[in-house]
Amino acid sequence: MAMTIASNYSANVAYRYLKESDNDATRSLAKLSAGTRVLSGRDDAASLAIGKRLESETAALRQASVNAGQAGSMLQIADGALSSISDVLTRMKTLATQAASDQVSDAERVYLNDEFTSLRSEIDRIAGDTEFNGQKLINGSQTVTAGTIGTDIESADGFGAITFDNNAANVSNADQFSIAFDSATSRFTVTNTTTGVAQTSEQVTAAPAAGATQDVRFDQFGLTLTLTSDFDPATDITANNTFDATVANNASTTFTYKIGTGTTAAEDDLAFTLDSAAVASLSAGLAADTLDTRANAETAIDNVAAAIDEVNDRRAGIGANQNRLEFAAANLASSIENSEAARSELLDLDIASEMTAFTSKQILMQAGVSMLAQANQMPQNLLKLLS
Repeated sequence: MAMTIASNYSANVAYRYLKESDNDATRSLAKLSAGTRVLSGRDDAASLAIGKRLESETAALRQASVNAGQAGSMLQIADGALSSISDVLTRMKTLATQAASDQVSDAERVYLNDEFTSLRSEIDRIAGDTEFNGQKLINGSQTVTAGTIGTDIESADGFGAITFDNNAANVSNADQFSIAFDSATSRFTVTNTTTGVAQTSEQVTAAPAAGATQDVRFDQFGLTLTLTSDFDPATDITANNTFDATVANNASTTFTYKIGTGTTAAEDDLAFTLDSAAVASLSAGLAADTLDTRANAETAIDNVAAAIDEVNDRRAGIGANQNRLEFAAANLASSIENSEAARSELLDLDIASEMTAFTSKQILMQAGVSMLAQANQMPQNLLKLLS
């Protein structure tokens, strides 16, 4: 190769390799700083895609584990309430047994009956008061439907649906509601005209697009208005705008907890049905039992015994669900560990290996800097030929 001073080939080669060493050292330093071997798709696109999918799965599994824990807490609260009811029923059976014996007179049976009826009321109070995050657990449930819809709030007017939550608040059977809309403020006002309770919505300034819907929520009543593209926000609604609420009482309440990361109910959901523990649900005759006579006390003994059996059945069901939840939680914990391990294999950085590589790249950089300096000195040596 000719020796020239106009073009320093050796310096260019040294610079190219120095630049590559610098880029490699920079990427290695970035990986060491981030603790991951895949900073972007250029490092390993397949591992990045699989690792991120596993990362999202692990995060969802952690939330599912929390859900399972919350379900266990809910069942524990229900079981605690049933335990209290069982204690009350035990006392009621004691009173009935005492009243059925002739060592007490009818006058004394009156005193026993007073306590008996008070304890019966306490069972209903416990059933109605036991709740988890505002949801009643052992008092059954209520389904509320809207009927006799006014002609200005029908589907043709853009009201696709008028729906209530189960156990909706501030709603009783046969209550009448009105739905008013003020185009000047772009707000709905729903009023329980039976009780006078009202709530105003957020602004609704435009109708949904064709084929789409928009929900307008009224939490005070557990009410949702679903609007369609037929709704006209420029028109006031002030008349023919009422509907009636029909409340149906159910003897049980079903709670569904997401303990998987998919949408297949049989695999990803656990549903728990808790029956009402109100007196009428435990024993049909217990609600009317008295201890004022020996004969009535005998009847009460049988009805209280039946109620105790019902409570035991409910507690056994809760216990079975608690055991199932424990196994589900254990499986979730195992899945989280294994998914995290798989993600780590794909994305996490082997610090020792990368540190060794980084040290090597640092040495190459130092050598490259030195060689570039030497290459830059070579044209100076050629100048001696000109002297």
